[in-house]
Amino acid sequence: QAAFELLNVSGDVLVTILSRSHGDRNVYPSAGVLFVHVLEREYFKGEFPPYPKSGDAGNDPITFNTNLMGYPDRPGWLRYIQRTPHSDGVLYGSPTAEHVGKPTVIEITAYNRRTFETARHNLVINIMATEEFPLPYQAEFYIKNMNVEEMLASEVLGDFLGAVKNVWQPERLNAINITSALDRGGRVPLPINNLKEGVYVMVGADVPFSSCLREVETPHNQLRCSQEMEPVISCDKKFRAQFHIDWCKISLVDINKVVPVYITRPDPGTGILPEFGEYNPPSESLKSRDYFSDFLITLAVPSAVALVLFFILGYTMCCRREGVEKRNMQTPAIQLVHHSSIQKSTKELRSMSKNREISWPLSTLPVFNPVSGEVVPPIHPDNYETTSMPLMQTQTNLQNQITIPQQRPSG
Repeated sequence: QAAFELLNVSGDVLVTILSRSHGDRNVYPSAGVLFVHVLEREYFKGEFPPYPKSGDAGNDPITFNTNLMGYPDRPGWLRYIQRTPHSDGVLYGSPTAEHVGKPTVIEITAYNRRTFETARHNLVINIMATEEFPLPYQAEFYIKNMNVEEMLASEVLGDFLGAVKNVWQPERLNAINITSALDRGGRVPLPINNLKEGVYVMVGADVPFSSCLREVETPHNQLRCSQEMEPVISCDKKFRAQFHIDWCKISLVDINKVVPVYITRPDPGTGILPEFGEYNPPSESLKSRDYFSDFLITLAVPSAVALVLFFILGYTMCCRREGVEKRNMQTPAIQLVHHSSIQKSTKELRSMSKNREISWPLSTLPVFNPVSGEVVPPIHPDNYETTSMPLMQTQTNLQNQITIPQQRPSG
């Protein structure tokens, strides 16, 4: 039978189903009520044979693996957590009315990480239906300074339910579900300042929500929440001593006002295909296929197009060239002289880069007459000292040294 722990809160008795693992056993949780099952390391230590070597056998690291019998994982409503190999494991969740009357067998395998021994037990969960659940008014709180395994402890959960009862004042109050903030998309906290993951706790009651719980819905508090500021809640001091609640994330649900949504699912059928008669495989005598037309389409046609393009390109590049002689004949003589002088100057500059002791380069002087194209001799002889002369002479110096003949009009 399941072990029930009674929580006395303000003189009333609240029933939360808790159990300890002492062998193969049956538990009887109720649908819509939080179910917690603790896997104690102390019990499973006796299941392992003594270790032959000396050591502290009482502190062996033990981990647990839980799964539905015949399946690799647990049912969807059942969760498991164990923070370290030196702490107890906890199975928790909230079964629904769909699981009523269906025994759920959970295989629990304990592993001793020092001796590599294993021990296995079965936990049979028989979900019972109750008339008072689900409770019509449900509130979900987000507690920032708690981890899920800390909140699952019976003493901590009892203190929280007692604080909620003082604020809400219901006749019946029960914990419905507990969810880690990591399962809701929260981030893993940094290992500083004793930060916690956070936990969502859903509770249900039989009376409407109190005015204190409704304060978060006021426009002033909604504005503060939108600005990421803490809302002003009059009953927050009743929780602040032990629980830091984020009132902006509180959820108040009245299931009497929730419109049910019915989803029509197609009939899955029997899973057997209808009768189509006997299977007739194709005959062994297959007709041969001619692939010559496919060859022409895939290889011959692209090759012919490429060959035509090759001939067109070759004719354009080789047969349509004008040649150097034709180009020179169509070019004016003065332009050819200019081009020739540029080539001579380029050759002279390249030769000077090898020996800088030669005379003044002729490329800095006009070497031809711009009108007649006549070559002009250099101004200075070869033995003229050019170290003090500028690279480019001004027009004032050149007009006394070079006389350019001008054309005279006829007559």
